[in-house]
Amino acid sequence: MPGMVLFGRRWSLASDDLVFPGSFELFLRVLSWIASLTLYLVHRRQLDCPGGVLLSTYLIVLLVLLAVIICTVMAMVCVSMRGTICNPGPRKSMAKLLYVRLALFLPEMVWASLGAFWVAKGIQCDKTVVIGIITTVIVRTQTWYPVILQQASPFFTSNRTISTTAWSLGRSSPTFQGSLSCRSTEIEYDAVEGDQHHCHFASILKTTGLQYRDFIHISFHDKVYELPFIVVLDHRKEAVVVAVRGTMSLQDVLTDLSAESENLELDIELQDCVAHKGIAQAARYIYRRLINDGILSQAFNVAPEYRLVLVGHSLGAGAAALLAIMLRGAYPQVRAYAFSPPRGLLSKSLYEYSKDFIVSLILGMDVIPRLSVTNMEDLKRRILRVIANCNKPKYKILLHGCWYGLFGGSPDNSPTELDEGNQRALTQPLLGEQSLLTRGSPGYSSSDSPLDSPTKYPHLYPPGRIIHLEEEGGSGRFGCCSAAHYRARWAHEAEFGKILIGPKMLTDHLPNILNQALDRVVADRTACVSCPGQGGSHTAVV
Repeated sequence: MPGMVLFGRRWSLASDDLVFPGSFELFLRVLSWIASLTLYLVHRRQLDCPGGVLLSTYLIVLLVLLAVIICTVMAMVCVSMRGTICNPGPRKSMAKLLYVRLALFLPEMVWASLGAFWVAKGIQCDKTVVIGIITTVIVRTQTWYPVILQQASPFFTSNRTISTTAWSLGRSSPTFQGSLSCRSTEIEYDAVEGDQHHCHFASILKTTGLQYRDFIHISFHDKVYELPFIVVLDHRKEAVVVAVRGTMSLQDVLTDLSAESENLELDIELQDCVAHKGIAQAARYIYRRLINDGILSQAFNVAPEYRLVLVGHSLGAGAAALLAIMLRGAYPQVRAYAFSPPRGLLSKSLYEYSKDFIVSLILGMDVIPRLSVTNMEDLKRRILRVIANCNKPKYKILLHGCWYGLFGGSPDNSPTELDEGNQRALTQPLLGEQSLLTRGSPGYSSSDSPLDSPTKYPHLYPPGRIIHLEEEGGSGRFGCCSAAHYRARWAHEAEFGKILIGPKMLTDHLPNILNQALDRVVADRTACVSCPGQGGSHTAVV
């Protein structure tokens, strides 16, 4: 796992990262060698034409050069398979092999150029032979690209796609209809803010089935710490609903990443009123808009007997929960429903206080309700410990992970940790930093480990009481959510105290998947009550 040292510097490419790219190059080289050998054996008697000696020489030298490259790449793949993630000792010859492989680029390029030059001279030989030579030259040129990318991979970093979420309005579908034609619809509505062509508003109308008159205020204004939100009248539930949008823009991401903690000024007697800084700032912004701009007053002037309900998904769920805490003094009957909220939101005292009027809904292995700064640090410590104790090469772990992701199975069938007595077999420190393996040293104590150092961030908790939707059985790796069955139960926040790694840790956070799971729970409610799931009698169905 430590980066290789090449040309006097350490790269981000480890010596065990070349198994798959090396195997791909080896496959291409072997095919090229077989094609060149076949061309030579089939047409060697037709090379007695003018210039045929040059073509014959070109093919023979090409076969020899390809054989040398194949042997070198094969050695690289075999060496890259040796050792374990943080025991690169058996792979110490990889740097020399890379130098050899890079040195072979020069004769390879020179010989391909000579072949192109000789063919371009108009050699009078069988057209099949000439076309074959041209093909080998083209193939040689095209083969360089994946090889160059393989060798230059330390220069590149992968970009991660930021997943986006949509509006969450209670239990209605939050998926926008992007194909909805809105330019042809002229909507003049003063309460719509920041939607010049009214496309977003038309999407909300299409999704919720509400009427124009039901909307009190709609804000698509989107900046850091300033989230879009809507205020709408739900006549069926007799509620004034404030819905806050989740993460959908770069500004929202910056709000998410402001993960420091800050004190909240609330008119309640609690020891510590601490919350996620970015989400708290966003909640304050919406609070000022609702109160100072008279938006809530306008809504309750229209429907004074209605109650106040706040909803949101992901980032919007955290903002809605904090907004409910801020508004409870003026609206004691306020209720908030947080769909897939972030874990690192409230201090312990605020978490206990919010249980009376906030309900959070979490689906399956969703990573966001388990995500906090302290949990990320815990995940890093656990990953580093697993890496330090891993007794399998990286390529086997990746293959097993791909198999598990595609076809299922139990990850426990492939243990990756050494017995305590065999941990001293590891020979080099991890990443060149203080070794995680120093516990084998005579003067080592557990308190010296950087992994056990206390975090500087306080522990934060999700809002309110928690309903956990758990999948019963399995819908198959390629099955849709509608084929799955779920049970709903009350859960304790401690069940979400660690980040779980699994195939659905990201998809379970998507609002459309959550909505489908809710629909399935409602449809199977009778069956869920009569047929308890695998959790046993301790699981309460709601």
